[in-house]
Amino acid sequence: MKPLSLFLLIILLSAACRRPAVPQPAATKDPFYDKGLALLDSRKDSAFYYFNKVVSRNKDSLQTAKAYNLMSVLQSEAGDYFGAQESLSQSLKQLSEHNPKHRKCLAADYNELGLTSATLRQYADAISYYDKALGFCDLPDLRLRILNNKALAYEKMPDYPRAIRMFQQVLLETKPNRVEYARTLSNLTRTQWLHDPKYPAVPALLRALAIRQRLHDSHGENASYAHLSDYYLAGRRDSALVYSRAMYRTARQIASPDDQLQALQKLIRLEEPAVASRLFIRYLFLNDSLQHARNAAKNQFALIRYQVEKNRLENLQLQKDNAEKKYQLVIRDALLVAGFALLVILVSSGRVWYSKWKKRKEQEKQEAILETRRKASKDVHDSLSNDIYLLMKRIKHDPVLDRDELRSQAEYIYKRSRDVSYELLSDTGELFPAKTGELLKSFGTEDTKISLVGNSPAFWQKVSTGAKSELKLILQELMVNMEKHSRAANVVVKFESRGNAGLITYMDDGTGIPEHTVHQNGLTNTGTRINAIRGRITFGNNDAKGLKIEISFPFI
Repeated sequence: MKPLSLFLLIILLSAACRRPAVPQPAATKDPFYDKGLALLDSRKDSAFYYFNKVVSRNKDSLQTAKAYNLMSVLQSEAGDYFGAQESLSQSLKQLSEHNPKHRKCLAADYNELGLTSATLRQYADAISYYDKALGFCDLPDLRLRILNNKALAYEKMPDYPRAIRMFQQVLLETKPNRVEYARTLSNLTRTQWLHDPKYPAVPALLRALAIRQRLHDSHGENASYAHLSDYYLAGRRDSALVYSRAMYRTARQIASPDDQLQALQKLIRLEEPAVASRLFIRYLFLNDSLQHARNAAKNQFALIRYQVEKNRLENLQLQKDNAEKKYQLVIRDALLVAGFALLVILVSSGRVWYSKWKKRKEQEKQEAILETRRKASKDVHDSLSNDIYLLMKRIKHDPVLDRDELRSQAEYIYKRSRDVSYELLSDTGELFPAKTGELLKSFGTEDTKISLVGNSPAFWQKVSTGAKSELKLILQELMVNMEKHSRAANVVVKFESRGNAGLITYMDDGTGIPEHTVHQNGLTNTGTRINAIRGRITFGNNDAKGLKIEISFPFI
């Protein structure tokens, strides 16, 4: 049994980041934050919604941190402790340990992390968070509460001697006849009894109960009844039953389902079988209702976060679209202002560039033709000219000519000349598709299958010599990247013609490219090569799994 219900405990321990009980906080610059505060104790899902709106749009880091802290409180109350820890982590990211204005919220965040860790029975982590909270705590009352929580964590470990010393320290620094004094006294006495079952705990426990009753601290009364019931359980079951009934009655008055469940557990053990049977049915119903309510709250919080994030992204996209439209209007106006003179400059520059580019391409083509002709000339000189010379010599000097043999030699020379003409007319890069296919498939292994589609001479005939070289290097870099990082089982490279442009699509079923990936030198060079052939490369993920890359480029 916790000394206070979870709801009250969280409110007390987050006081540095939350509104104090008195006076009420002044209105802030963020209306969503103020709405969240107003609904904090009545409509928790609406309060969570407004705090989530704050963290999605507010530029004030401290205001955002406070909103995250309040979201974590609501999540803890709903039993979503891991979600609460995530919100607290986001809160801490907004804060600076070196900013004096952030110290109160830092103390509250670490204290909340200690509470959630203790609830999850991660007591060593809880103690570490409490120590960090104490390092930023400048409020005496909050410091004593954190020490009390730390002592409770030591008790749960259990490390009773250390817990006792810490409770005693807190008790010495707390004014008597206050709620905090009664809480610490009750916790100290319970720990002493757990450490030594013979310890006479009743006087101190009753004294703490009397203080709580006098101060109308219903949550504290509930804790005292639990401690007294636990104490009497072993020896005086009738007294234990009296205090268990008082605990159940008080828990129902303060509407604390957790405390009701604990009281019912005690009563089921202590009541007569007939009564215990009815209480057991009540326990099952209440436990099921509580779990259902908490699951519903968790789902509601998750839905709120999803919807707010979705709206935020849609607003960002709308802002981006509006900015692009404004930019386009500015560009259009600028072009209109520049007028005909700018248009003439652009056209003239384009003509000069196109002329140089066309001249360079024509020169490359002529060099390829000359190289083919030089080769053919060599063949003509080394082979055909000698054959023709020998034929002429025979016609001139051979007194008896065999017409069939002469015709056979002439046909042979004709065939050789036709072969040379074919060499002159054929594409010097006709082996490029095969060599490219061999290069890509060389990356295949027993675990990785490489498939090619459309790697045909008809496709590559439309590609310039320079573009072929660049594309070959680009494809090689993609396959190297695949081999190093993708862990793909299947890779497909598809070659397509689309009008005056070519499209090469790379697809695999590997791990894909994570968000915010920083491209290394290889992929950076790939982008440079694409620019060199006036192309475009697009990286993305397949719908199901893996990576998809599209390379488009003009044929001419």
